[in-house]
Amino acid sequence: MALIKSISGIRGTIGGAVGEALTPVDVVKFAAAFGTWVLQTTQNDTIVIGRDARLSGEMVNRLVAATLQGLGINVIDLGLSTTPTVEMAVPAKKAGGGIILTASHNPKQWNALKLLNQNGEFINDAEGKLVLELAEQESFQFAEVTKLGKYTQTDKFLKKHIKAILDLPLVDVEAIKSKGFKVVVDAVNSSGGFAVPMLLEALGVEHIEKIHCDPTGHFAHNPEPLPENLGEIARVMERGNFDLGIVVDPDVDRLALVNEDGSMFGEEYTLVAVADYVLQNQVGNTVSNLSSTRALRDVTEKAGGQYFASAVGEVNVVNMMKAQNAIIGGEGNGGIIYPELHYGRDALVGIALFLTHLAKSGLRMSRLRAKYPNYHISKNKIELTKEIDVDAVLARVQKQYAKQPINTIDGVKIEFNKEWVHLRKSNTEPIIRIYAESENISTADHLANKIIGDIKEIISDKSE
Repeated sequence: MALIKSISGIRGTIGGAVGEALTPVDVVKFAAAFGTWVLQTTQNDTIVIGRDARLSGEMVNRLVAATLQGLGINVIDLGLSTTPTVEMAVPAKKAGGGIILTASHNPKQWNALKLLNQNGEFINDAEGKLVLELAEQESFQFAEVTKLGKYTQTDKFLKKHIKAILDLPLVDVEAIKSKGFKVVVDAVNSSGGFAVPMLLEALGVEHIEKIHCDPTGHFAHNPEPLPENLGEIARVMERGNFDLGIVVDPDVDRLALVNEDGSMFGEEYTLVAVADYVLQNQVGNTVSNLSSTRALRDVTEKAGGQYFASAVGEVNVVNMMKAQNAIIGGEGNGGIIYPELHYGRDALVGIALFLTHLAKSGLRMSRLRAKYPNYHISKNKIELTKEIDVDAVLARVQKQYAKQPINTIDGVKIEFNKEWVHLRKSNTEPIIRIYAESENISTADHLANKIIGDIKEIISDKSE
């Protein structure tokens, strides 16, 4: 059993002891803390909630809604929805905040409360710490019986979300319709099962083949949209006469694409391709996090824009995008952030922009992918004992490579011409994550292993 409290919310496994898993008691306490924070900071008594289709969603939803009502907060419940839809509904309803009930790509035994500010964006570090303090202190003042909050349900916002996407200048519905696309969708039996087909129909896609699109919450495979989990859709693409495969995670904020021959387009390259299309129509800046592929930088600079790297985490990407006035950004996990719609990862807008790009390019998926710089990322970690000072180890590595370009906004990132290695410490366990990228996977592995060797040598020196 697990319960993880962080500045971005609370997540854990369902079932177990209070304080050791995501039990009803923990859900109520944390919902009360967030509701209290919203009332104190915004004086706004409305909160929007929505959930993905995981098995515990309905139970957690009722607990959260009733707790907020108990505080005197009016609840607008979108029911089964997507993370980006809830994000857009918060400012549309002029609410004080939002709660998304989803553990994103985690397996079905997990759930979480993800917290949004009044702009429909994830709360920042300082705000998250205040919510955690309120939960710890249990500083809640519940409303009298005549002042309980109202509860309303609506299913209109997904349609509004899709209409807003269709109205974007860079989404060309006629171009998509003219191609008669045949698309396969794997939505891992969650909210994407109805959201993605609804969008594709509105875009004029000719044929939609659905895999795992019944939102039962019984995830048919590991819900993280990584190549090792996408064997079934790859086989369907390989056997059939399809143009594109689409895979989303349970809450529809991450987008992975599959080529017409069943090969993977590459989760890192979802953002690269969509950014390429946007940059063809508007010169501007882009942002991704430090652990994302260099290909975005290459595409951006080729188009005459500037690329900026942020610390890992959606809120950090968004803050950097605002600071640099970026026209598109996101993360290498298939997360597209398109500010013209809203500041949040959104697989639906990613699909619409990508289909427009594919239609206008006149290329097959695999040919389009071949246009982009081909990098490979090696992802590794090294486990340390709790006695080891991880910060001191990272400082030694930084000193050792002081002659190379180094970025320290989030761990240590060292650049070697077009190759890089990024070292980050985990916030929850004594682990250093080591990502390396090169044009060759064996070179990326070698670079990562070289740094791992350096770390082991530093630790050995300290122990002598």
